[in-house]
Amino acid sequence: MITMKTLEELYVAIEHLNMEGGWHRRQPSLWPEPKANFLSAHWRYAEVKPILEAAGHLVDHHLAERRNLTLTNPLQGNWYSTVRTLVAAYQSIKPGENALSHRHTPNALRIILEGHGTYTVVNGMRVEMRPGDVLLTPSWHWHSHEAIGPDECFWVDVLDVPLVHLLEPMFFEHHPERCEPVKENVASSPLAFRWENSVHRLDAQTESPANGTAEREIELGSPAMKTIAVHVQRMSAGFDSTLHKTTANAVFTVLSGSGTSRIGDHEFKWSKGDVLAVPSWQPYQHHVMEDAHLVRVSDEPVMRAFDFLYGR
Repeated sequence: MITMKTLEELYVAIEHLNMEGGWHRRQPSLWPEPKANFLSAHWRYAEVKPILEAAGHLVDHHLAERRNLTLTNPLQGNWYSTVRTLVAAYQSIKPGENALSHRHTPNALRIILEGHGTYTVVNGMRVEMRPGDVLLTPSWHWHSHEAIGPDECFWVDVLDVPLVHLLEPMFFEHHPERCEPVKENVASSPLAFRWENSVHRLDAQTESPANGTAEREIELGSPAMKTIAVHVQRMSAGFDSTLHKTTANAVFTVLSGSGTSRIGDHEFKWSKGDVLAVPSWQPYQHHVMEDAHLVRVSDEPVMRAFDFLYGR
């Protein structure tokens, strides 16, 4: 039997074995409600697009598989994530370019901002990416992009890479043939949510979301992917959403219109193509100045799966 006369001796013995006594923790392990760790943030497309255009002359697909700019949350010590479980990026592809095929365990989607004549091939299905569309690349699906039209194409990517980093089942693989062979050209696909269909559904929607965060809202898929939910929102000029917070992390992309959003302690003025980061449990509210459409991408399916999805 070990005899110790003081707590200090006890603590030395505990620490030597890489343990910690539950009665004297250096940091609490439980707290009354979620902490505000990640920061609210805003990226302006008007500032990003010229950089991507310049990169188009300097960074080809031999230098980088994807020409993208990752939106890194300004939280000190963060090196990658946009919010805790999601990362967003702006990406472009120029006419005549081909982004080679690869696959990975993280789920991905892209929200198209500008450009016609660019296609994605997902597991052999080739479909055009058009402005306003939301296209999915589920986990471990081969995917590539090619621009055969006259336009440079710009879009926003959102992936659950940070979640996969946390859980650790990260796998990545290049296609053995560099470009996956096209099995079929399709005009529509379960992985492509067309903008015109979203508009039609929003036009038919007669009720506002119960939480008052938009005038009209539809969900793409149910959910779009196992870890990611996608909602398209419509708000008219003069609309003020209710102040809302939720345990779900979210990334908003502005498809049209303009307004301001207060997220936590910061206010951001946004317009077409901008991206907003709304971390978990940070209150946010939108004021719309010009009729607007926003795409809200969140980790709601993850939170819901574990009964962790709360809001007020």
